[in-house]
Amino acid sequence: MMKNDRIDHIIDEIIDQYAFADTSQRPWIIGFSGGKDSTVLLTLVWIALLKIRELPNPFQLRRPIHVVCNDTMVENPIITEYVFEVLNTIEKAAKAQDLPIFIKTTTPKLEDSFWVNVLGKGYPVPNNLFRFCTEKLKIKPTSKFILDQLDEMGEAIVLIGTRLDESASRAKSIKKHEIKGKRLSKHPLNPNTYTYAPIIELHLEEIWYIINSFPSPWGFDNKRLFQIYSDASADDYECPTVVTDKSHASCGQSRFGCWVCTVVKEDKSMRALIRNGFEWLQPLLTYRNELNHGRNISENRRTERRNGQNAVDETGRNQGNYTDAYRAKMLRSLLETQKLIQEARPHIELITSQELIAIQVTWYRDGIFDYKVSEIFSKVYGREISVDNMKFKEKIFLEDICKNNPKDYQLINDLLSLQKSKTILMNNYGLQSDLENRLMSFVNEKK
Repeated sequence: MMKNDRIDHIIDEIIDQYAFADTSQRPWIIGFSGGKDSTVLLTLVWIALLKIRELPNPFQLRRPIHVVCNDTMVENPIITEYVFEVLNTIEKAAKAQDLPIFIKTTTPKLEDSFWVNVLGKGYPVPNNLFRFCTEKLKIKPTSKFILDQLDEMGEAIVLIGTRLDESASRAKSIKKHEIKGKRLSKHPLNPNTYTYAPIIELHLEEIWYIINSFPSPWGFDNKRLFQIYSDASADDYECPTVVTDKSHASCGQSRFGCWVCTVVKEDKSMRALIRNGFEWLQPLLTYRNELNHGRNISENRRTERRNGQNAVDETGRNQGNYTDAYRAKMLRSLLETQKLIQEARPHIELITSQELIAIQVTWYRDGIFDYKVSEIFSKVYGREISVDNMKFKEKIFLEDICKNNPKDYQLINDLLSLQKSKTILMNNYGLQSDLENRLMSFVNEKK
């Protein structure tokens, strides 16, 4: 199927590992971000499975493969929407082709979410010396899923899309954990877990060659992925690729991550997206820069940490958690940013109602009574906090129906939220009156 010898060799190796070298039924777990490397990894595994199907018994498809996508809840919205579509397509195609591929999306626990930590507990946003986000938003949710698989099967193999030519530090980390002469390496965090990196030797040009030259085995248009990278490429992040037509003259090497990321000095990917036609993302970049700027201002920080330890440095600058006033200020700014974004994309939520409630609970526990989340929300939106009632797929569907009348989207969402809030309280008393009041408010807004 593939003419490139190196790629053929990788597929043959995957077949051998799946069907011959390991006779157990240890599940394979593929971390899927929707980016170029994880897309290529899943593509080659998928092709290998189709080839295994052609083999005589007993080497049939028996080992489950879990495609796990971790949603940090603060991903770049462009990537979130793209990955959602891709995962839906993968799930349908796997069923249609009768392959043992299963989709799982993980999210952080509510108390570990970015906004509960930053705006609730007052953690300063991450930098190179303080990166609570990696552990709470990425490692813990995925590790829990892996441990759940271990409970069932005893062992698991995690397939990773890391490559040696990504960076010197990444190559050093890979070498540290590898078992010489073996395909599988010990997982650095989870016991009874091994890692397998089939595309470790591939170069960037070969990654783009696969994406641009061969159709997705699950039937998705890979040109969309290429276009996202191209749109997000800053001037100094362009990279050559193996071209297959004139439109593939160059591609982006930009890394996609959380839109709030303050570990990097500048979000070049977001800036490039805005420059290339996604102007509606500008409020996100503005807010991210505001977070970054306000991080080390002494007036925004307390004199102690959450454990009561003194946090004033030798120069007299406060280095503790964020002050009450700064948390409230940045919550209001976040909600104002969300409101601006929703004028272009009504379905996008930067912070969930569950997080807002958790922030309020955290403030009470911290003795913060001068500021109330509900009042801040009401000042921004002119209404009470809604109890969210729709999943992401339903939100996109509703937005499409209401694309010519964005306010209709909010009305329907509010009515559904009112109904759910009464259900949660196990009491429908006053529901009809509440619905009528919301409808009357909507009519008055139209006048």
